[in-house]
Amino acid sequence: MIDTSVEIPAGVLEVLTLPDLDGLDEARGAGRVCIWCGQPLTIETAVDLGEQKADAGTCFPRACRKCVADRAHRGLFTHTPTCDLCGTKATAARCIVGRGLYRLVRDNRR
Repeated sequence: MIDTSVEIPAGVLEVLTLPDLDGLDEARGAGRVCIWCGQPLTIETAVDLGEQKADAGTCFPRACRKCVADRAHRGLFTHTPTCDLCGTKATAARCIVGRGLYRLVRDNRR
């Protein structure tokens, strides 16, 4: 079973591009359905995106593993070319964002 309780760093969440939190319906804001595709979630299928603050209050978005993996994969293509650390094999492991995106792809593409 995949551990969905791992905290995702803020920089990684920025690359994943969460939708406008103030525009979420109640089910998406509460994490009962995927924040992106709306698929119903269970503890086993959800990836916790952490407590988020919005103008309308606090929400607890979650996502399905497929959406997280797809967004993280796309994020690697936008992040890596512009990152000084990700640019070389010797320093790529030090980049929290690149490493976090890679881990999300690896852990959720199943």
